[in-house]
Amino acid sequence: MSTLQTLRDKAGVLVAIIIGLALLAFVLSDFIGKGTGGKSKKYFEIAEIAGKSITYQDFEKKINKLTEIYKLSGNGMIDESTSENIREQSWQQLIRENILNNEYKELGLGVCDEELFDLIQGNNPHIFIRQMFTDPQTGRMNKPALINFLKNMDNDPTQKAYWLFMEDEILNDRYSIKYTNLVRKGLYPTRNQAAIEFHESNKKVDFNYLVERFNTISDSAVTVDTKDLEKYYKEHKDDYKQSPARTIEYVVFGVEPSEVDISESEKWINGIKSEFEEAEDVKEFVNLTADTRFEDINHTLDEFPEIIRGFVDTAELGEVYGPYFENETYKLAKIAEINYLPDSVHARHILISAGQNRSFSIAESTADSLKTLIGNGTNFDMIALTFSDDQGSAQLGGDLGWFREGQMVKPFNDACFQGKTSDLTIVETQFGFHIVEILDQGSAVKKIKVGIVDRKLEPSSTTYQNIYAEASRFAGMNNTYEKFNETITGEGYDKRTANDLKPTDKEIPGLETPRYLIRSAFEGKENEIILDFNEQAVFELGDQFVIAYLSDVKKEGYSKLEDVESDIRLNVMKEKKALKIIENIKARMGETETIEELGINLGVNIETATGISFNSFSVPGAGIEPQVIATAVNSDQGILTGPIKGNNGVYVITVTNITNPEETDLTTIINLLKSTYNSRAAYEAFEALKESADIVDSRSKFY
Repeated sequence: MSTLQTLRDKAGVLVAIIIGLALLAFVLSDFIGKGTGGKSKKYFEIAEIAGKSITYQDFEKKINKLTEIYKLSGNGMIDESTSENIREQSWQQLIRENILNNEYKELGLGVCDEELFDLIQGNNPHIFIRQMFTDPQTGRMNKPALINFLKNMDNDPTQKAYWLFMEDEILNDRYSIKYTNLVRKGLYPTRNQAAIEFHESNKKVDFNYLVERFNTISDSAVTVDTKDLEKYYKEHKDDYKQSPARTIEYVVFGVEPSEVDISESEKWINGIKSEFEEAEDVKEFVNLTADTRFEDINHTLDEFPEIIRGFVDTAELGEVYGPYFENETYKLAKIAEINYLPDSVHARHILISAGQNRSFSIAESTADSLKTLIGNGTNFDMIALTFSDDQGSAQLGGDLGWFREGQMVKPFNDACFQGKTSDLTIVETQFGFHIVEILDQGSAVKKIKVGIVDRKLEPSSTTYQNIYAEASRFAGMNNTYEKFNETITGEGYDKRTANDLKPTDKEIPGLETPRYLIRSAFEGKENEIILDFNEQAVFELGDQFVIAYLSDVKKEGYSKLEDVESDIRLNVMKEKKALKIIENIKARMGETETIEELGINLGVNIETATGISFNSFSVPGAGIEPQVIATAVNSDQGILTGPIKGNNGVYVITVTNITNPEETDLTTIINLLKSTYNSRAAYEAFEALKESADIVDSRSKFY
């Protein structure tokens, strides 16, 4: 098992990089296996990739496999964040397997046994192997450890499973490198491309311009009818593509402690006070009775909450204060100890930890031997630098600086604050054995340990049941969208709205973990009450019960004309204003020869833009106007050019100066373009393959 532990210690970060973070995937046991017909199969389809159907069960197997590998790397704690990451990692792997594997096969890519052997045991092994089997003391690859592991892994199924996963990842990485190199070799910038790139980036123009802005024409001066809107919508339909979305309206029934709950909590805290006063062992009493465990730390007066600071300052040992109410909690405070200790300590240490390379007994004897050497005059700094496993402080001779009580783990803290200056002791903590030297101590001050018996004010099960019943009655009596809104208006309920929820959204402001509600919304019908997957209308989200109606459904495709009418109307008005302005400018341009004369004729100022290239982002004084920039860069000097319809108005320009770049060696430009192509090759090739695969992502049905 020691070899597996080596893998766990060295590959923890590596596996996190490879598979993301992990989760325990939940299983829909009530549904899996129900029926084998086409409808059931379609329901359990989680994705379609390149025409291939992927089932929920297949996806779960992939998640579970990655979860087990993550556990083998020594990561036992799995929270919601890790579950999100491993699902996403599983999804990305699923896409790559179903897209890239076909590409590898068609291209004839492969990894032979000799190549795989070289990646594992050759002179230049894969980075995964080097990271797992590098000796931390020497920084070199420990090849005997690798060979020993391979020889013995069949004796341990856990080790073998871990290794097979790593081997698969090495193969996948090798295939990816080969494929990417093929794509890169097919991309090469020509000299003409380099010349165009250089010219566009370095040609600069200065120009004068005038602009007749759209807001100079009032909205009432143009007429927009239904045909105009329909025509614009038809011509620009792609601008109004929409993703599936839902809007819900809902009422929240918050679960708050009732008067009975408050009375019961007050009764309990008052009833326990006499027992607390009589208790001799404050720590034991608190740990057996209170919601929060005893804090075994000495505090100075200023570290206590203001609400009990006055009591702590004057109270005698064993005195009890309260009950008092703080942070939604009833509390009693009792003076457990009064001590006079340093306000802070300056110390240094040498950490000798036990673990993979050192047993507990060896660590203890090593610490004892080093302490003896220091006691006999050996330099502490040198031993810390040479032997300490705390590499951060080792570089400073083990110096930890000054610290206050409670900043270190308790055994270490107690040794420092209860000892005296120049003490040299060995302290055992969860990190190992510390050789501790107290360098200095602050002045002694009064410090107090206080035991707190607390009881958080929370709603009882009866309160939960009562509020759930109220929410259920509301849902039952308001079973249509009209009744829902009438009751809200008539009885003063607070109706909330969550707009344009996406299938993968996980948050609704003010609601705790609303993912289940969002998923259910996408299974509902417009203007109907939202039911969960058990056909229940009441959603329990943390300390809230929620009743929701689906008030708007946006399906994937194109927005309805009526939904985007206001946006289209503004654009149509802008186009009609532009036509009027262009017509007016053209008429005036026939009467003038220079932009200055045209400006006087139109009654607008002439503005100047300098140093504009094709890559410029905006025009000074005009804003983001790509059409104006493109026209200016490609115009001849001294020519009155326009009118040009821009984003904010209609422009006329005259180029006053053109600065062409001097001839240059295009080799640097070619190399720069080649580097750009190479850096984008793998990503853009994969994105193109994904687009052609017509991926249908239905994960939101299950997660």
